[in-house]
Amino acid sequence: MKRRVVVTGIGCVTPIGNDVETMWASIRAGKSGVGPISHFDASNFPTKFAAEVKGYDFSQYVDDPEAFEFAGRNIRFAIGAASQAVADSGIMGSVDPAQFGVYLGAGEGQQDFLMFMNMIAQAQQNGEVDLAKFTKYGLENLHPQTELEQEPNMPAGHLAGLFNAQGPNLNCLTACAASSQAIGEATEIIRRGDAEVMLSGGAHTMIHPFGVTGFNLLTALSTRNDSPETASRPFDKNRDGFVLGEGAGMVILEEYERAKSRGAKIYGELVGFGSTADAYRITDIHPEGRGAVACIEMALKDAGLNTDQIDYINAHGTSTSVNDRVETMAVKKSLGADAANTPVSSIKSMMGHLIAAAGSVEAIICLLAMRDGVLPPTINYSTPDPDCDLDYIPNEARDAKVQRALSNSFGFGGQNITLIFNECA
Repeated sequence: MKRRVVVTGIGCVTPIGNDVETMWASIRAGKSGVGPISHFDASNFPTKFAAEVKGYDFSQYVDDPEAFEFAGRNIRFAIGAASQAVADSGIMGSVDPAQFGVYLGAGEGQQDFLMFMNMIAQAQQNGEVDLAKFTKYGLENLHPQTELEQEPNMPAGHLAGLFNAQGPNLNCLTACAASSQAIGEATEIIRRGDAEVMLSGGAHTMIHPFGVTGFNLLTALSTRNDSPETASRPFDKNRDGFVLGEGAGMVILEEYERAKSRGAKIYGELVGFGSTADAYRITDIHPEGRGAVACIEMALKDAGLNTDQIDYINAHGTSTSVNDRVETMAVKKSLGADAANTPVSSIKSMMGHLIAAAGSVEAIICLLAMRDGVLPPTINYSTPDPDCDLDYIPNEARDAKVQRALSNSFGFGGQNITLIFNECA
């Protein structure tokens, strides 16, 4: 009989709030965190806006901020969100370090774009790059710690050290599904008895020249430069791409009996986890949603729930033409006739797409919806799309009893993750 796993702590750093309650207030108010890019000069890019984290004070979370002078934004976001979650859980001092692990779905930090371009410029000779000069300039000027800190495994390593988590330590980077996958896999670690407590979630920023260029070349980003705040419009007929965001979301997962015995505050129980692959294309999801359908059905089976027992779905909802149409199709195929009566929304309409960190923040939103009986809205929804015909909670939050919430995360390459949370008595 598998052990039960509950969430006892949550934390976040996002474009619409650098702590859970500020973020949640922004969500309930339908506030957008999208604006002109300030991290670099984007004036010549097709997309000149993003959802940036603003006003974040990293120094409040560490004793010696200078020790992290080479750490990227992703690591700083991870530390802030994790510190909030750990403090919220009250877990420190009561857990055996060997039974405390970390599993993240974290992406790379801010890339050293200017240094890389300087290396190319210095190595130019007769219109070509002289590899020897390129290498020599790099060896003379690249800082080893800066380059090391850009690796996606570094956030998990830092968190383990900060919280003395000596148990399993892992990171997965399955694109936009990463942090949801991390939470699901961390749950399985506790279920099978390899740890009592797991710190899980994700952190990421791709708001840098390489990231924006890549997504522009894929034609995945909105180019609604005249109205950035309304650019992210999931399920709306006039959507034209997603908005790039950044941030972190972290949760403390704990074995139920342990949490209960110490009188922990419990946000909810993770009862369902589904993980599949489309095995189709690198950037496109399967047109019939076969991976997404299988993933949702797997999570429902894992949770032992019927299709009429889901009260809210937090959609992947990217605001791209294909994703929103296929996700709608997948929900309808998975839930059948009950899909029409199940509210669905996408918070990416407000905070953009946090890429690897998106799923963990969206999982937190599901827990808050259960806690407060509030369904978050999909803002910027004005023109219905015949291919997207579910209840998307348009523009305004809605009061409703939420006992069970389902969260979808679908990533480039065809990775699919579904998590289901249940109220825990």
